[in-house]
Amino acid sequence: MIKASDLPPIIPLFPLPGALLLPRGRLPLHIFEPRYLQMLEDCMKTRHRLIGMIQPCRGRDGCKTLSMIGCAGRLTGFSETEDGRYMITLSGVSRFRFLHEVEGFTPYIRAEVSWTDFARDMGAAEQDPGFDRKGFFDLLCRYFTAQGLETDWDMLKDADDELLLNSLAMLLPLDAEDKQALLEAPCLATRRETLVTLMEYALCGGSEEKMQ
Repeated sequence: MIKASDLPPIIPLFPLPGALLLPRGRLPLHIFEPRYLQMLEDCMKTRHRLIGMIQPCRGRDGCKTLSMIGCAGRLTGFSETEDGRYMITLSGVSRFRFLHEVEGFTPYIRAEVSWTDFARDMGAAEQDPGFDRKGFFDLLCRYFTAQGLETDWDMLKDADDELLLNSLAMLLPLDAEDKQALLEAPCLATRRETLVTLMEYALCGGSEEKMQ
């Protein structure tokens, strides 16, 4: 179990558009690029085994850069395929603020990060006292129907607030910018409100407008 005092100031970063990891969530990943295979090997040599997931984005000048906030996950699942690729699982530990890239000789990005603003991430699971589950599931059902998605509704309805909302945030087919907004939500209630807004927007044809 990682403690706040164990969080390192420098971690490897894995920029992956649309991939969202949240504290206490689990993210399966398929690793095959040589630079990230090296990152994985280096990660396994560390005590904390942390990898920072972060969204690529474009700065004001149009150049490629990285989002300011990401989430670090601990390597908790690992298997190798016959052709040398890896299937891994990252378990979300804490969000971080990207400070700057660290120069070095690794083929992947290493960055200095700050954990200061996200002490709550390492606590107990969050609750959402104002969560109207019936209204939310009515909306979710309409959204799934419109998107042609299927799920195990019984399993979703049995999930606690945080597991339900964070799993949906991670798994729903949303734009990278929307995923980033869900990551940056300061609390579970705000994340739920953001999810509701995004689903309502999609049902009103917002997704089609974005694509045009």
